[in-house]
Amino acid sequence: MISKISLSFALAIGAVSLAHAANDFSSLEERMSQGEFDAAGLDKLSAEELASLNAWLRGANIGSNATPAASSDRTGFLPGSDMPDLIVSKINGTFKGWSGNTTFHLDNGQVWQQAEPSTLAGVSLESPEVRIKAGMVSGWYLKVEGYNKQVKVRRIR
Repeated sequence: MISKISLSFALAIGAVSLAHAANDFSSLEERMSQGEFDAAGLDKLSAEELASLNAWLRGANIGSNATPAASSDRTGFLPGSDMPDLIVSKINGTFKGWSGNTTFHLDNGQVWQQAEPSTLAGVSLESPEVRIKAGMVSGWYLKVEGYNKQVKVRRIR
C-alpha cells in the first residue's frame, strides 16, 4: 500500500509535470471518450498509475496536441495554472443540437468535438452562447445557453 507521503509526493510530481507540459499535451482522459477509455481498460488503473502513464506519454511526446500557433490559440485547451477553467463563446451559425460526433465551431476560433455518446435533438438556435468548463477530474464539458444538458468535448483546434 502506498503511504500518504508517497501519494502526496506522486501527486505533487504529477502537478509539476502538468504545469510544465500544459501548453503542448492532452491527457488520455481528455483525448478519449469515456467509452474508448473504458474499452482500453484504463478505467481499471489507479489514479497514480494513470498519472504515471500520462507522464510517460508526455515525456515521449506521444499524443501531443501541440501546435505552432501562439499560446492564446490554445487558451482553455488544458486545465492548468495559466489556463482558464471556463471558456465562454458562441457557436458560429445555426446550432441544431448534437449526436455522436458533432463538431462545434466557435466564434473565438476554437473547434471542439463531441467526445462521448450523447444526443440533444429538436434544437435550432442561431449563434447560441456556449460554456465549456473543465471537469472536476478530467475532460471538458460543453453546455448551450438555455439547456441543462451538457456533453463531454475535446478541443481539436
